[in-house]
Amino acid sequence: MDENKGYIIIMKKCSHLKTLLIFVFACLTFEGQALHEPEEQFAKADSIAGLYAGHSILDLRSLSEKLTTSLSTDGEKFRAIYSWVCNNIKNDYSFYRKNKKMREKLKDKPEALKEWNRKSHPKAMKTLIKEHKTVCTGYAYLVKELAYFANIECNVINGYGRTIEGNIGGKGIVNHSWNSVKINNTWYLCDPTWSSGLINVQKAGFVKQFNEGYYLSAPELFVLNHYPLDTTWLLLNKKPTLDEFLNRPLVYRGAFSQKIIPQFPSTFHVDVKKGEKFTLRFEALDEIQDNKVELQINRSSSGNSIFPEIYQDAYGYYCLDHTFLSTGTFDVHLLLDNQYILTYSIKVIR
Repeated sequence: MDENKGYIIIMKKCSHLKTLLIFVFACLTFEGQALHEPEEQFAKADSIAGLYAGHSILDLRSLSEKLTTSLSTDGEKFRAIYSWVCNNIKNDYSFYRKNKKMREKLKDKPEALKEWNRKSHPKAMKTLIKEHKTVCTGYAYLVKELAYFANIECNVINGYGRTIEGNIGGKGIVNHSWNSVKINNTWYLCDPTWSSGLINVQKAGFVKQFNEGYYLSAPELFVLNHYPLDTTWLLLNKKPTLDEFLNRPLVYRGAFSQKIIPQFPSTFHVDVKKGEKFTLRFEALDEIQDNKVELQINRSSSGNSIFPEIYQDAYGYYCLDHTFLSTGTFDVHLLLDNQYILTYSIKVIR
């Protein structure tokens, strides 16, 4: 069969995925909270999702029905949908790199970027259908479409994603998409792309590794590395500005797994005087008990680790102290139980 004709047939069968073709590269107050479903409910939904590993996405209605028909609550149904997407769709590393490069190159040329997106859409759609590989907006729209067939209200949210590779300071680049979902009349936030795994730059590929922390997480945690174009979807009464977001400490997957929110210092770049005590404060949404606490302090190619005492102040924040005895600029990483939590860039002055 002629490849182009075959592709046209695929597209005709895939009517409900046409929306994805339009949006795959578009990377857009209710008071929210984290949803706590009983573990056995998640286990059932996850188990059902596992029954359909590798299932075709040509008929999303059928897939949605298979994932949700035997479940009784919207919470369970959405979990099955989310679990399936995160465990069956891979992040397209080569497309991710190309997309990132073009966004940065054309960030001040919106028409040129729009045209590049338009030309790239057919290939992106074909890769998603045939190889189950996509970028962030593909993840978000699959979740949205599957939720639609389960009668669950779900949106794609576009905005700024903050990682070690982007949106640290500066004016920011719109580079990411995620979801909001309404369950039991309450809105929640989730990120199927970052739940599914992580990009390993050293290995130039995608590492599949489910992260529970990005699933219906607390808005005050979610905003640490997600900032929507429509700030309604912060789901917060007190909304940080974009500038505040771009200049906060850098947080990692571990912060979401362990529900850690940095409190002080409030910025990524910090000036500290030589010989004076530096105190790091953070909030833990779950209690910390017997966690291994480590500070990695790196300067250029050398570094060392210390294991400071952790204590709680009068406000209930967890604190740890360190005194810098030499000047210079240091990358300071907080780790809990060997998971990277957050990073500061600290300039020690006389």
